[in-house]
Amino acid sequence: MPHAVPPSARRTAIVAVMSVIVMIVAAGAALVIGVSSVSGTAAIGDVLSHLGIGHSSLSDVQDAIVWDLRAPRVAMALVVGAMLAVAGGSYQGVFRNPLADPYLLGIAAGAGLGATIAITRIGNPASSGIPTYTPWLAFGGAMAAVALTWSIGGRGGRNTAATLVLAGVAVSSLLTSVQTYLQQSSSSSSIESVYLWLLGSLSGASWAQVWLIIPYVVICTLVCIASGRALDVLSVGDMESRALGLPVSRVRFLVIVASSFGTAAVVSVVGLVGFVGLIVPHVVRLTVGTSYRRILPLCVTFGATFLVLADSVARSALSGAEIPLGVVTALIGAPVFVIILNISRRPTT
Repeated sequence: MPHAVPPSARRTAIVAVMSVIVMIVAAGAALVIGVSSVSGTAAIGDVLSHLGIGHSSLSDVQDAIVWDLRAPRVAMALVVGAMLAVAGGSYQGVFRNPLADPYLLGIAAGAGLGATIAITRIGNPASSGIPTYTPWLAFGGAMAAVALTWSIGGRGGRNTAATLVLAGVAVSSLLTSVQTYLQQSSSSSSIESVYLWLLGSLSGASWAQVWLIIPYVVICTLVCIASGRALDVLSVGDMESRALGLPVSRVRFLVIVASSFGTAAVVSVVGLVGFVGLIVPHVVRLTVGTSYRRILPLCVTFGATFLVLADSVARSALSGAEIPLGVVTALIGAPVFVIILNISRRPTT
């Protein structure tokens, strides 16, 4: 007699399949949304033709719109959303804090400072554009902030979740104050460029950028997902985890490095996009339970879908204008987070 599949495993499988279907539908719809009218079938056929499957029925202009403008933007949204969601879930697990997000240890402040230096000090102060080397300085600033937080929180030979969080708050405050000073002493055109970067955008996404960050995202995501079992053990506490044989400091270091490195990579390209790493893991947790072995893999599809939908709203909600992506994710994420809090606080019977 065959063994029955546990309800939790069956439910997780169903949710996983449905999330993949929704992600594909959202990505297909995003290829169609825009000023230029292109049918869904034609747009998908055009993308498949570039992958060596079939032939495109679009004109050269329509092909350029779909493949060179919309498709890399959708691909970037998928990659960035997946990485931020997985990083947020990993942070929540390693710090045992439901309010943790990928920017907890100063990545946002470090990346923002690096971008601000690139735009206001190294770039042309009279220019309103964002220099091409901004992502590299933003990435360096993000990783330097995490390294500084780790060195401060780990003084004395042992780091804990609490000391790292407090160190992250201190480092973020310090770097933000420096960033504010640089903005205050800069020209108005430079300040505008800084704010555009800080609010996040996928409008400049290209295939070159997508292929640049994909290796980092894939490796970091796999490391985080592979750490799911260790994060489940870590949820009982540091002392209990050590008693069970878990190398707590090593696991915490590995997860933080992978999450931070992947987050820094995507943030350096698209700017600061908030709420993805905070909201998505909570939504997944409500559907499949509290085990990080289930949460982290599903964060990939849930996070990718969320950001594709948010970007579709950002570029289509206003006629002739685009809303910054960070504004859209905040407008969607804040109410969703309040709803999640109300659901989680309901007494169970």
